[in-house]
Amino acid sequence: QVQLVETGGGLVEAGESLRLSCVVAGQDITSNNLAWFRQAPGKEREFVAAIGWAAAITSYADSEKGRFTLSRDNAKNTVYLQMNSLDPESTAVYCCTLSHRYWGQGTQVTVSS
Repeated sequence: QVQLVETGGGLVEAGESLRLSCVVAGQDITSNNLAWFRQAPGKEREFVAAIGWAAAITSYADSEKGRFTLSRDNAKNTVYLQMNSLDPESTAVYCCTLSHRYWGQGTQVTVSS
């Protein structure tokens, strides 16, 4: 059984940083793409960032370029999302996905103004 567990969310003030982690159990992530999505209250889920099986390949939502950095540690079967200069519009539940097939439950990020 494949499980994804996200951690690292919390309540921060605008301008602060958080680092989210997504640990994958039950499947080796080495040859898989991983991505983060988020969903704010009353809004549809939206893409945040993705990283290819070759870690040099990453992509970001336009709104997060320069603020968010995605990385992966295949030895730990974990992907990280470093989020800097957070603003209230970043408030959402952040979920990671393994090849868009498996999804975690998400971690809440709340940014106060």
